[in-house]
Amino acid sequence: MPIPLGAVGHFSLAVKDPEASAKFWSTNFDLKELFRFDDGIAVSNDAITIALFKGKPNAEAIEHMSFHLQNMRELRGALVQLRASGVELEDPGDEIGPEAPGSPNIGLWFRDLDGYRWELSVQNGAGDRS
Repeated sequence: MPIPLGAVGHFSLAVKDPEASAKFWSTNFDLKELFRFDDGIAVSNDAITIALFKGKPNAEAIEHMSFHLQNMRELRGALVQLRASGVELEDPGDEIGPEAPGSPNIGLWFRDLDGYRWELSVQNGAGDRS
């Protein structure tokens, strides 16, 4: 019998500098420090926890990870925040677009301090006029 999976509870990432990475996540997103552990910091909100531990980053280990936003207004606001923070964005000047050709889901992609690739997306955002 297949195991029913729910929402992601937490995940861990190897990062060069847990302090800098925690600051990146708490400055740009609604994540706050939850706790510290040997060589690491966990940042969290009501939906997700990211454990950032000192290690050798391997950005190729995951092609990317996506977080859903509620609507296009939030996605456009995220773009403004990421630009203001100097975050490395994909497709400069045309950052927001379909997840794939013909997809109704709209996203934007960026890289964190260690080169990991992230996506912010709005499900069925192509029809969202907010």
